[in-house]
Amino acid sequence: MPRQGGAAATPAERRAARPGDAADPISVLIVDDHALFRRGLEMVLQAEDDIEVIGEGGDGHEAVEMAGDLLPDVVLMDIRMPRRSGIEACTAIKAAAPSAKIVMLTISDEEEDLFEAIKAGASGYLLKEISIDEVPQAVRAVHGGQSLISPSMASKLITEFAALAKRSEERTQQVPAPRLTEREMEVLRLVARGLGNREIARELFISENTVKNHVRNILEKLQLHSRMEAVVYAVREKLLEIT
Repeated sequence: MPRQGGAAATPAERRAARPGDAADPISVLIVDDHALFRRGLEMVLQAEDDIEVIGEGGDGHEAVEMAGDLLPDVVLMDIRMPRRSGIEACTAIKAAAPSAKIVMLTISDEEEDLFEAIKAGASGYLLKEISIDEVPQAVRAVHGGQSLISPSMASKLITEFAALAKRSEERTQQVPAPRLTEREMEVLRLVARGLGNREIARELFISENTVKNHVRNILEKLQLHSRMEAVVYAVREKLLEIT
């Protein structure tokens, strides 16, 4: 059973208990103030051989304490919670456990919550309207380095940053943005549409590994850390045409 306010085996203890050749599963911390929703997520995730739920929390305060103690690979967390919001907890978790990937799983479709979550360090923002059966794949994707965002929220994100780009036209001229190749621009446009590496590979008739290399080069050139940051930067610097 996962930890819920009590003692639990540490990651080191769990690894020691497994056979020497067994790969470590993706460790997940679930934080939501609705117990039934937490239990549903736990049941779905625990059915996966490569995922292990190592803890549950009911508010942002518990989330920070447990993340610092358990050091999960992925945190699935609501935004609207008592004592401490998910966004406040996100900032604190990234300080306590920098390697943890945080996915906001919420009913909030407000742009402000989305923007604040991104600024706080979230790697994903998914609405609870998604099928619960899609959550395991989301966990794997975020753990693998992808940034996830519900399509309806991605549209709001792009629209908002397009507006910000227009409002910043009168700002003093800055150092020119790094130059991307035509292929890198193609990849960035598809990333902005919310496509994953596999979909981009099919769209451009290239290998998935080549897409990963392009994304890595884009992030290095822009000195950014995630796909989501790359899209935001590109819109702000007018590297993308938003329709």
